[in-house]
Amino acid sequence: MAIRTGTQKRRADIHALLTTGSWTIARLASELETSESTIRRDLREMSETGEIIRTIGGATASGYVEPPLGQRMEANAEAKDEIAAAAMDYLGDQSVRTVFLDAGSTAVRVAQRIRERGDLTVYTRGLEVALALAHPAGPEVVMIGGRVSAKSHGTTGALSDHALSRIHVDLALLGADAVDAERGLGEPTLDEARTKELISERARTVVVLADSSKTGREVAAWAPLPEGWIWLDEHGAQPQS
Repeated sequence: MAIRTGTQKRRADIHALLTTGSWTIARLASELETSESTIRRDLREMSETGEIIRTIGGATASGYVEPPLGQRMEANAEAKDEIAAAAMDYLGDQSVRTVFLDAGSTAVRVAQRIRERGDLTVYTRGLEVALALAHPAGPEVVMIGGRVSAKSHGTTGALSDHALSRIHVDLALLGADAVDAERGLGEPTLDEARTKELISERARTVVVLADSSKTGREVAAWAPLPEGWIWLDEHGAQPQS
């Protein structure tokens, strides 16, 4: 049985972390208790062999795919709780009566906070979100139909597009697999990106709920967002031009 060197073990650990998503150099160095220069060298050499993909200030695993919802519910839980709490500022606006609440782990946390908001009408494509809102004193819930993703439990496809093209909402709260100030919102499939683009065109205010680990991540498709959209992460709201 071959004995791994310290470098091999560290790089195996790096790869394991990157399979959960995009990590910054500083975060990897802190997690693995080593220097940023060591991590930077590891990432450079690992990218040359195709094991990973370099991103701005960090990296992600080559061939990154969307993890299952159950796994994502546990990842970065503290940051997601902070984002969900901050989203209440937008839902507290008296002019907000109709809301699109996306599928995903952060959206579920938002749903749990508005279960007794009978003054709202909430459209959602997330199965867990709809169930969380199914409360006697809760909002009117409209489930958007379509093909259900085995990983995100969100609906997409022709039926979803048809429904979304016929509604307008005061506020859209969107999840994301990746966020970029210029490209907008990134998703693992074209169908997911199309869904986000459609609803963002039909919302008075668009807020993306995504923790800071979503920046710099390479994904399959991007949804451009309208001018003035807001990125809400664990550090607060960041309006985008």
